[in-house]
Amino acid sequence: MSSSQFSVSELPGDAISSLRFSPHPNSLRFAVASWDRSAYLYEVADGKTCVLLAKYEHRAPVLDICFGKDDNELFTACLDWDVRRIDVASGTQTVLSTHDNGVRSVVYSQTHSLVISAAWDSTVHIHMHPGSDNPNPEWTSATITLPSKPFSLALSPSKLVVAMANRAVHIYSLSTLATDSKASTSSTNPQAVLTIEPWQRRESSLKFMTRAIDCMPNDEGYASSSIEGRVAVEWFDPNPESQARKYAFKCHRQPVDDVDVVFPVNAIAFHPVHGTFATGGGDGVVAIWDAVAKRRIRIYPKLNASVAAASFSANGKYLATAVSPGFEDGKDEIAEGSLGIFIRELGDNEVKRKAK
Repeated sequence: MSSSQFSVSELPGDAISSLRFSPHPNSLRFAVASWDRSAYLYEVADGKTCVLLAKYEHRAPVLDICFGKDDNELFTACLDWDVRRIDVASGTQTVLSTHDNGVRSVVYSQTHSLVISAAWDSTVHIHMHPGSDNPNPEWTSATITLPSKPFSLALSPSKLVVAMANRAVHIYSLSTLATDSKASTSSTNPQAVLTIEPWQRRESSLKFMTRAIDCMPNDEGYASSSIEGRVAVEWFDPNPESQARKYAFKCHRQPVDDVDVVFPVNAIAFHPVHGTFATGGGDGVVAIWDAVAKRRIRIYPKLNASVAAASFSANGKYLATAVSPGFEDGKDEIAEGSLGIFIRELGDNEVKRKAK
């Protein structure tokens, strides 16, 4: 099967800040966060069209979004400082916690039933589902103070990676976060402040500000990208032999008038089946990489604006890409045709590692 691509017709009214496919098996839903103060829920219908299922208005621009325990639950990170839970069926929104500045990122750990948010107040909030392992009847949250402003969060099955200013990277054990958070919160103290040491502290291999980060699905490591057209691939194992495998490479550079112009790498997404990963840059290009073989597998035709976000479907058969000029330059007006969401149905071997 060869790949094919189609565009989404019902788009947000302003720049797109985040796009994520549902991680749940057999689901072809994806969620989008936008600067137009709304979150959107879409579904790929028959491999050739996309349906807008719902729109959820917020009080301020929505900077990130993720699915929860199932497709009926969404979580949003908002510029109004709130972390919200959306009940998809009813549209009801519940504020889980409020940071002291805009909330940049939100992720959900299926294994530990934790919603984790990071905000520009240099804190991480860990929110616990009522019920299950949390005996409290209401949502509870714990706060971890970070050494600097967080730019991106990523989860592996066992780790939380926090990329921050000053090239700082903290890696936390999710089981430790879950245990300590639940031990510290109660019905009388639903918002605890924790002192949890990271499992690892690292300095980014990239010399410039981190833009995006994503974890390998096999729980072995992560890839991060910078504003300076580079990607770093690293492994969790602190063993010197594993650490010797880490590397960084240049990408998303385009010749303009005989000058090599460097673009930020705004998006990274690992394929859930093959473990390869996609990058999306300010040059409007999406490329597929083999982290182990250290080579590019594929590069797709240039899109008409900067890539703001990218995500693979849970079954690995679709790649969703959002383009948005506002993500790059902060302009108030979006030029016609420069905002878009594209769904690519992937060929059988399109993102698979090549045999040696």
